[in-house]
Amino acid sequence: MKKIISLLLTIILFISCSDTKPELTLVNSTGKINHLLVVIKNTQWQGEVGDEIRKILGSPVLGLPQPETQFNITQVAPEYFGSMFKTSRSVLHVTIGEKNQFSIKNDVYSKPQRIIQIVGKDNTSLAHLIQKHQNELISVFKNNDLNSTQKMLNKDLWEKEKIKTFKSLGFQLNIPKKYKMVDDNGAFLWMRNPISSGSMNIIAYSVPILSDNDLTGNNIISIRDSIGKKHIPGGPEGSYMITEAAYSPHIFNITLIGKKAFETRGKWEVYGDFMAGPFLNYTVIDEKNNRLVVVEGFAYAPAVDKRDYMFELEAVLKTLKIN
Repeated sequence: MKKIISLLLTIILFISCSDTKPELTLVNSTGKINHLLVVIKNTQWQGEVGDEIRKILGSPVLGLPQPETQFNITQVAPEYFGSMFKTSRSVLHVTIGEKNQFSIKNDVYSKPQRIIQIVGKDNTSLAHLIQKHQNELISVFKNNDLNSTQKMLNKDLWEKEKIKTFKSLGFQLNIPKKYKMVDDNGAFLWMRNPISSGSMNIIAYSVPILSDNDLTGNNIISIRDSIGKKHIPGGPEGSYMITEAAYSPHIFNITLIGKKAFETRGKWEVYGDFMAGPFLNYTVIDEKNNRLVVVEGFAYAPAVDKRDYMFELEAVLKTLKIN
């Protein structure tokens, strides 16, 4: 009897296995962060369609001292879009077809991968579709790169329990261990990643909500300037970080971790010294605790491009969680 039962189980297992379709294993996607492959005919790339793509995807990143584009773009004609290119992380495929269409495909030839396909009846239709979906073009590719960057950075993180400010203020970030502790007094956190050209910095703190201006974002600059004066000194005695007076920061209303928040991109400088650079600030309204939770990244990297440094800082800041 036992032999019969064993034989039946073996047959059932064999049938189950034979009915299971094998999953396709995708290779890891290739390409640098903030790099984009555009598949389009050479004649279209040199005409109005290409102009529209370059105007949107080649637009400057806000808040940087020198102009730097959203993406580095490589163009390839459709007939050359072979295996060498198909594993690219971010692909924009533009072509003429019977009807206008905009579609987003995930993990087609590699993983993680985003392929946006735009089909238009003619070049004018293509240019219109590109303009119509410009926000999606940037956000889809950027979010894919942010997720990839976070996965890479999350491999070796600080233990949150060892950061006093996170424990006392009740929020946290995923901070890679390559960032070294500068200050952690329970109310203010400052961590720095030394790089060959300078440093990348992360700060975190909270302030109470005292007026309606705190809820509308009108006090963001005055708050960060007061924090800079108190906690971020420059080299010479009496010097400290401020928001660059000659440059008006860009402030946007956003939603972060399901809460109303403000994204501020601008430039910092040191009062009393010759240091400056870009910053990215997220100010989150934590109504339950009647406070603003602030996380910020800023870079000091004179004479080199800073887009990718700020992109990494953005990836870290967007891991924010409020307990």
